[in-house]
Amino acid sequence: MVKGKKMARAGAPEPDLERWMDEGRRAIIDVADMLGVPPSVYVNDPISLIPALQNYVSRLPLSQLEQSDWVTLQTDLMAYVADFLIQKHGARWNVVDDPTAPRGYRYIIEAEGRDGEIHRIDPVDVVQLEFRNLPIEVIRMLASAELALHLTPEIQED
Repeated sequence: MVKGKKMARAGAPEPDLERWMDEGRRAIIDVADMLGVPPSVYVNDPISLIPALQNYVSRLPLSQLEQSDWVTLQTDLMAYVADFLIQKHGARWNVVDDPTAPRGYRYIIEAEGRDGEIHRIDPVDVVQLEFRNLPIEVIRMLASAELALHLTPEIQED
């Protein structure tokens, strides 16, 4: 667990974890609704969004997206990765200091892995990794996040 007060950089807003969590949750519920997955269905089973979300990202003209479109796509996918991990694995949002970040901190997801240790990821990093391995595969992106958090058993190769 992160201890101590998070210090924002001068001029940057203080972290507001509750607002961050609420906005991310509302965003992905809105995306689900936009893609035809009723909010009640999504809230009960985040896996229900995978087919519609995969269809959506597979049909996007990625080579024609403007920077603002990439940011929106990244934000939507990040919200989904985080919400999926929270709902399916009991992960949680937290804030950590990061002197390399413009605001001086990052919102991260943390969870207790199968090894009993707390592991952390930044969902933005998960999505950006997926963007470097096009085409976007929603299942691969979720699996990468689960592996990074040690939530799934590792395969031992002989």
